[in-house]
Amino acid sequence: MTTKTTSKTTSKTTAKTTSKTTAKTTAKTSSSPSKPSESKEIPYAIVESSGQQVWMQPDRYYDLDRIQAEIDETITLSNVLLLKNGKEATVGKPYVNGASVELKVLAHRRGPKIIVYKMRPKKKTRRKNGHRQELTRVMVKSISLAGKALN
Repeated sequence: MTTKTTSKTTSKTTAKTTSKTTAKTTAKTSSSPSKPSESKEIPYAIVESSGQQVWMQPDRYYDLDRIQAEIDETITLSNVLLLKNGKEATVGKPYVNGASVELKVLAHRRGPKIIVYKMRPKKKTRRKNGHRQELTRVMVKSISLAGKALN
């Protein structure tokens, strides 16, 4: 009985090794040389907002803690901790000098409801509270360094 199992396992392992070797040989024999793709990296910034660090990219929207601003108003955040444009990154100490992120306020929203339930066993004490965080949805218009947009 052990001889049958060993023959099955050896046939499986040989099938795996042959498929790997054929895949390697077909990759090596391709006629066109492969060029590294030149993908344009999207710039991003890590910004401090309401005591949180948020990774922001242009033309994306984010939900931040409630900001006292009107809808369609433009806000500029200057607490930029890190900027990355292509292969070059700029790290601030603690903030990057001359860097800013321009945001457009899209809407004021409320986050999902969170239930806080506290119970003390054997004491007949129960307390149930709910909470919804006040949020502002913003769209990143541009990320700039020294007045020059990185888009």
